[in-house]
Amino acid sequence: MGSLTHRADLGSWTDPTCPVARALDLVGDRWSLLIIRDAMDDARSFTDFQRRTGIARNILTDRLRRLIERGILERQTASSGRRQLYVLTDAGRDLFTVMVALRQWGERYAYDSDEEHSVLLDAAGLPLADLRPASSHGVTATVETTTVVRATSP
Repeated sequence: MGSLTHRADLGSWTDPTCPVARALDLVGDRWSLLIIRDAMDDARSFTDFQRRTGIARNILTDRLRRLIERGILERQTASSGRRQLYVLTDAGRDLFTVMVALRQWGERYAYDSDEEHSVLLDAAGLPLADLRPASSHGVTATVETTTVVRATSP
């Protein structure tokens, strides 16, 4: 696993010893996450992202630039040679589990029971099973069964 910290010119981290805070510093705004979501759903061009999100051109330009600088997306030239395409890096593809977790949380808490929403299906055409973190022994892990060990400051 490579570190994205060498690509991120954030000045200072929100909380340098917390992986959640550091990850949010890299990808944690609404537009960035929606761009990553759409890249996972085969959006590749500036026009694709703008059409799917409704984002203003200047904001989209800024977020694409940041996601490239931070190692989440990379720019490629289309085979026609006339436009730029944006594709997920390994680090970007590794956000899939995060996106599934956000999706499943949203399905549970952001909709009334009678509201329709999109559904993510597996290769067999079935909805994904609920994600559940597990301990090193395969037992479901919860807020009550885990502990954060804080890093000591230098």
